[in-house]
Amino acid sequence: MRGLDGAPEWPSLRALLPDLAGKRVVDLGCGFGWFCRWARTQGAAHVLGLDVSAKMLGRARAMGADPGIEYERADLETLALPPATFDVAYSSLAFHYVENFAALLATVHRALVPGGKLVFSVEHPIYTAPAHPGWVVDAEGRRTWPIDGYRVEGPRRTDWLAKGVVKQHRSIGTTLNLLIGAGFTIAYVDEWAPSEAMIQARPELAEERERPMFLFVTVGRSA
Repeated sequence: MRGLDGAPEWPSLRALLPDLAGKRVVDLGCGFGWFCRWARTQGAAHVLGLDVSAKMLGRARAMGADPGIEYERADLETLALPPATFDVAYSSLAFHYVENFAALLATVHRALVPGGKLVFSVEHPIYTAPAHPGWVVDAEGRRTWPIDGYRVEGPRRTDWLAKGVVKQHRSIGTTLNLLIGAGFTIAYVDEWAPSEAMIQARPELAEERERPMFLFVTVGRSA
C-alpha cells in the first residue's frame, strides 16, 4: 500500500485543504488512517478518524500510536458529533456510499466552528451511473463509457473489490444543492481527471482522461 502518495488525485485534493496547524480535524471514512497521520505532520492539534470498518480501524491503530489521533468506529448514516468542535472536516471517497447524505451534511455543519471548512471527494456521478461496469469497445475499436439514467438517482450496485457493492448515485446538482441546503457556502468545485504530466508518469491513467474520475468540493460554514 502506497497510502496517500499512491492516489493520483491526492496532490490536487491536498491543495484544497486549509492550513491545518493547530486545527481540530475530523476524517469521515478514515480507512487505514493515512490522512489522519498526514494531518498531524501538518501540525493539526487533534484528529478524529471515523470509519465503519473495525478491521480498517485496527490496522490504522497498528500503524502507529499518536496521542493526537483518535480512531472511533462510526456509521456515517447515523453519525453524531458534538457541535462546534472541529475546524476542518475531510472525506475521501466515502460520501457516495451514504444514503442519507442530507442528514450527514447537517451533522457536519453543526460540528464545524464558524468559519470551518469541509473538503471532500466522491466518485464523479458519470462514474456512478454507468449502464455497464467499464468501457465498451465497438467493432471499430472505439471506446465509450455508457451512461444509464443519470437523472435517476439512488442506489447502484457494482462489482468493485467485492460483488454487489452499493453506491449512491447523485447528480452534481443534487450534491451541491444539498450542501447549500445544509447551510454551507460553496468555495470550490472540480471535476478531476489526470493531467498529461500524470499520464506520462503513469501511462495506465490514459483511459481516465476520457471522463472525470472524481468530484472535489470545498465548502465553508459561515462565521
